[in-house]
Amino acid sequence: MSVVLNFKSHLAELFSQALREVAPEQAAATVLIERPKLASHGDYACNLAMQLAKPLRKSPRDIANALIAALPKSEVVEKVEIAGAGFINVFIATAAKQQVVHSVLHAGAGYGHIHLGGGRKLQVEFVSANPTGPLHVGHGRGAAVGDCLCNVLHAAGWNVTREFYYNDAGAQIENLTQSVQLRCKGITPDHSSWPEGGYRGDYIQDVANAYMAGESVESDDQSYTGKGDADDAEAIRHFAVAYLRREQDLDLRAFNVEFDVFSLESALYSEGKVQAAVDGLIASGHTYEQDGALWLRTTDFGDDKDRVMRKTDGGYTYFVPDVAYHLEKWQRGFVRVVNEQGADHHSTITRVRAGLQALDVGIPKGWPDYVLHQMVTVLKNGEEVKISKRAGSYVTLRDLIDEVGCDATRYFLAARHPDSQLVFDIDLAKSRSNDNPVYYIQYAHARISTVLESWGGERGELLQAEVGLLDSEYETALLQLMIDYPQVIENAAEELAPHLIAFYLKDLAAAFHSYYNASRFLVEDAAVKHARLALIAATAQVMHNGLTLLGVSAPDRM
Repeated sequence: MSVVLNFKSHLAELFSQALREVAPEQAAATVLIERPKLASHGDYACNLAMQLAKPLRKSPRDIANALIAALPKSEVVEKVEIAGAGFINVFIATAAKQQVVHSVLHAGAGYGHIHLGGGRKLQVEFVSANPTGPLHVGHGRGAAVGDCLCNVLHAAGWNVTREFYYNDAGAQIENLTQSVQLRCKGITPDHSSWPEGGYRGDYIQDVANAYMAGESVESDDQSYTGKGDADDAEAIRHFAVAYLRREQDLDLRAFNVEFDVFSLESALYSEGKVQAAVDGLIASGHTYEQDGALWLRTTDFGDDKDRVMRKTDGGYTYFVPDVAYHLEKWQRGFVRVVNEQGADHHSTITRVRAGLQALDVGIPKGWPDYVLHQMVTVLKNGEEVKISKRAGSYVTLRDLIDEVGCDATRYFLAARHPDSQLVFDIDLAKSRSNDNPVYYIQYAHARISTVLESWGGERGELLQAEVGLLDSEYETALLQLMIDYPQVIENAAEELAPHLIAFYLKDLAAAFHSYYNASRFLVEDAAVKHARLALIAATAQVMHNGLTLLGVSAPDRM
């Protein structure tokens, strides 16, 4: 039997061929293949006949009969039935399902990867924290979601670039500079002269001490040496930004997150990109002067009111460099851009998109995409944790990593839809119980590794296993879940929803634990033994692949 790695795509192609024969004028119609809610309705269902009833002016059942008659033969399909008004239910041959074991074992780490992106250039901007302090748990959620999203999009066939953009200019950096400078002069936050917007965390003293000692700091994208001069605000600014960027880099490395590109807000000004974007907007005819300010007519592009670009004091509002930055992304050849940011950025989406449309340079409407994450509440002993010893006013990402480890931190921060509030329960994340989803999934992988180690045979033997012997309800459940894995990746990539991988892995682990509790693997019958071992080896491979997308390890022992 020929190997099919994605049953849903295979069926979509079969129905597309049938459609071209039955109704060539409707050949461009979308062929939607779905999983029915009831197993009695088959493995997959197609609503194409219902969809074509109106344009073809025929009954759905007549169209369904014609489509089934024109459906190319496939050894994957056992039977096809019409249900209700004209739904087409497809039953997959048991032998085809069983072959997924060999498919997984042959493909290994590549199983589940698809060609949705076709190698096109895609950029994901995430974290993008201001260099004013340690990364907090909100940044951590952005890092987990953004990095997992990059992994998923890469598995879906996109050429992904990871990018970090940070604001190294503006009021917050001025507050940082002033805070460090005061600490250099021995003035602490409890002094009456401490500015209202100053940063009070102990880390500010660490920055000041390092600057006064003339230390050299190096981050992923810049380095600077302290001058030890408490009156040189410009030197303090450069040093503080470099120092805190290094600290953020160390936090991200501890979180197994790396970036391909770092972009600076200051460079947009120094390299003339902001001015070029403003000139382009003026030339497009979508700007006007009023009350001494320059306005962008964003209402032309769906905004509820026009927005100020250049204030009366000559400075630009914050969305203008964002437009310039995204114009530069487009000019770098990214056909798709995804911004993973906190929910507080929601108000900027319409403005940035309006600015890009107003430039009239061919950027598609609705570009770029946004994934916005909600806040994180941290619980310990049933109570909310609000402060960090290091940062003072908030819980840092490093606090979580030090407390529960990288694996649990990444999983918990990425395992819910970004748009939902997240409660991070430290006690649950540290527990070694089935209630902890990280432990539950990793324990399933470790259990399989232990069985295979006890067997002691060569993995190559399993490639020849008689998978036709895998017919119990537990085995069928595992087979179907492995069949679903490529589709889960496709859904996660299309919906920009990496949490779907976490959901899937919990289901896969549950199916395996049920199989483990109900079955024996090292039985005397060699054919049965090899078939079962092949099945659980394939299950472990899919678990490993999915955990890799989440940036979580797949231990062989626990």
